[in-house]
Amino acid sequence: MIEEKQRNLLGRFRELLLRWFFKFKYLLRTWIRIPRESPLWLKSVLVLIYTLAFFLIFLLAVDVNLFWLFGSSPRIREIKNPDINLTSEIYSSDGKLMGSLFVENRTPVEYKDIPKNLVDALVATEDVRFYDHHGIDAKATFAAMWSTIKGDKRGGSTITQQLVKNLFKTRADYSTGLLGFVPWISTMISKTKEWINALKIELYYSKEDILTMYLNTVDFGSHAFGINSAASTFFSCAPIQLKTEQSAVLIGLLKAPSYYSPVANPQNSVNRRNQVLAQMVKYKYLDKRTGDSLVQLPLGLKFKRRGSTTGEASYLREAIVRALQKWSRETEHDIWTEGLKIYTTIDSRMQKYAEEAMMEHMKKLQQIFINNSGNTIVPWKDESGKDIAGYFENIAADMPGYRDIVKKYGPESDTVKQIFTTKHKMKVFTWNGERDTLLSTLDSLKHYKRYFQTGLVAIEPATGYVKAWIGGINYKYFKFDHVNQSHRQPGSLFKGFVYSAAFDNGFGPCDEMTDKAVSIKYVEKGVQKVWEPHNVDWNHAGSMTLKHAFARSVNSIAVQITEKIGWLKVIEYAHKLGIHSNLDSVPSVCLGSSDVTLLEIVNAYCSFVNDGFTGDPILVTRIEDKNGKVIYEQKEERTRVLSQETAFLMSVLLRSGLTEPGGTPQGLFEYDLFRYNTDFGGKTGTSSDYTDGWFIGVTPGLVAGCWVGNDDRSIHFKSSHIGEGLRTALPVYGKFMEKVLKDETLKQYRQKFPKPAIKISKPYSCQTILPKVDSLQLLNDTLIME
Repeated sequence: MIEEKQRNLLGRFRELLLRWFFKFKYLLRTWIRIPRESPLWLKSVLVLIYTLAFFLIFLLAVDVNLFWLFGSSPRIREIKNPDINLTSEIYSSDGKLMGSLFVENRTPVEYKDIPKNLVDALVATEDVRFYDHHGIDAKATFAAMWSTIKGDKRGGSTITQQLVKNLFKTRADYSTGLLGFVPWISTMISKTKEWINALKIELYYSKEDILTMYLNTVDFGSHAFGINSAASTFFSCAPIQLKTEQSAVLIGLLKAPSYYSPVANPQNSVNRRNQVLAQMVKYKYLDKRTGDSLVQLPLGLKFKRRGSTTGEASYLREAIVRALQKWSRETEHDIWTEGLKIYTTIDSRMQKYAEEAMMEHMKKLQQIFINNSGNTIVPWKDESGKDIAGYFENIAADMPGYRDIVKKYGPESDTVKQIFTTKHKMKVFTWNGERDTLLSTLDSLKHYKRYFQTGLVAIEPATGYVKAWIGGINYKYFKFDHVNQSHRQPGSLFKGFVYSAAFDNGFGPCDEMTDKAVSIKYVEKGVQKVWEPHNVDWNHAGSMTLKHAFARSVNSIAVQITEKIGWLKVIEYAHKLGIHSNLDSVPSVCLGSSDVTLLEIVNAYCSFVNDGFTGDPILVTRIEDKNGKVIYEQKEERTRVLSQETAFLMSVLLRSGLTEPGGTPQGLFEYDLFRYNTDFGGKTGTSSDYTDGWFIGVTPGLVAGCWVGNDDRSIHFKSSHIGEGLRTALPVYGKFMEKVLKDETLKQYRQKFPKPAIKISKPYSCQTILPKVDSLQLLNDTLIME
């Protein structure tokens, strides 16, 4: 049906063109009368004049898209301000480039930043008469036409014409007129547009400007667009640092980036480089002796491929992309193509320390998991330690491509099994670096299933600025972000909301309650239920202050408080302090039975040390466009959610973990933290069956939290000795803060908690005194209260 319409349309066009042709022929005969008795030279001159006039009329018709036959051409403002895809850059708060976002990896440079040897190589190879023509090289054009007639394809485009193709893609975007579907006419039209726009560019720009634009727009392959990206990708340097032989390699790529790739085809690249050097010698840009010496040199690559999100801190970059989605949609700014400068709150030094701390501990923890198979739970083994048949096959069956394969070959086909069990070459992640190996799909599932994951985020409580962000152990192999995408049970961290609600409802740190067995009756979805929580060791210690109970993370006390004030009140305070996740309206919410994100709960804890104020965590402070104009600026908005007294009392409780006997955060004493005149507090958290380990540490200037666990909740340690938050998460925080405090350039984070600005109505200085025992044994005994 569509083809028939096209044929009918083509027929009408032919009729219309014939009519125009005969009318034009009649006009020519009427207007252009050359007497037969005229001399030959006059006839020749007149024919030449009329041909030139016809050609100029044709050029004008193409340029203005006469009768919509030729397709639109770039307008003057587009010629003056060409729109190209630019790389957006992400900067840390201390001015370091942390990554890039791009569709085409391009960051422009100025002419002064381009070395002369690169320009010489380009001109000698691509357009030797560049400085003599005005966009069209007549000699090269006619030579190309003659070669085409003889059947030998030869390029005749000048650098300016190539720039037109790079900027405006005349063969695709603009060749959409009514004649665009006729192959040879379409080619002629696009070539005509190249000539016209090349002349326009030469009119508006200097030769230096044209060279700069060309080198900033051309594709060098390997995701490198423009000379800045090419120099960085292939030689890890700035363009101005390129040596002559390196410039020759890059210019050689322009003919065919894949075929002459120094990475994929190094010998082809050497040959092409030597051709470029020969051209430079031929046209006197190099002397022969220098050229002969340069062709003997190796390529000297320092190759570093860049993906569409490149740089360090990949989890952070993806978080920034997610954070800017709404702004981008509302303002119609494209963070991938506009060459924006995105300034973040992240401190590059703290980010580095967080990554180092994570890697140091998680590598060790993974080895502990492997070496303690008798003290771990994995879902693919039975109680006797034997592999459960079909476990990984069932996981494979849920993979996106599995159903397609089954549909193609049938569920009983041996081919399906063969696809998933055949070993093939692959790179896999290990804590000792990437490893080349032979694994089947099922083998790789089993390999990656074992790895424990982590998340860490550090926030300035006074500003809400995020200073460090670790989403997992390795972004290349594990894309899921455990800071703000993963929702897990926080365990005893939720007691912060229990106690803050309690202090606003008549309780005080020095009030005493009895650690005892508790039973709560409640109704859930119309069903009468009874909840009988217990301390992990099933023991009870009798009367104690709330301050001591919080420090030792005693479950029964938190449950009794919840029973008195109501679990709806606990949920209310959690939401008020910044928990946006859905929370189940059940008593167990007080012990962290509902899933939350690490970012939510760390941000909520900021209010405890920020005088009761909170707000959304901030990742981006400002954004500038490619011209340096500020198009976005973050406004700090902090809201009071707790009274000054309650916030102060919560900071006292957090610090009490280090002063009360058996406080769970006392694992911090293993780290070099306490010689910098800095106050610390903290709270551990461990979910049921030691599936999740948490720790949030607080100082006056920084609140940081860490989560550790496996993405599969059925994989975990099975004892508190290894699996509690003190053992899995606290060490990452301890190592991180050691590095931060040791850095003299970050000494602003060495702070003491200030005295309260108001009179505190409730006693808080009570100190629990226990009989003298081995302090280490006491700590080990009481940590199990988690």
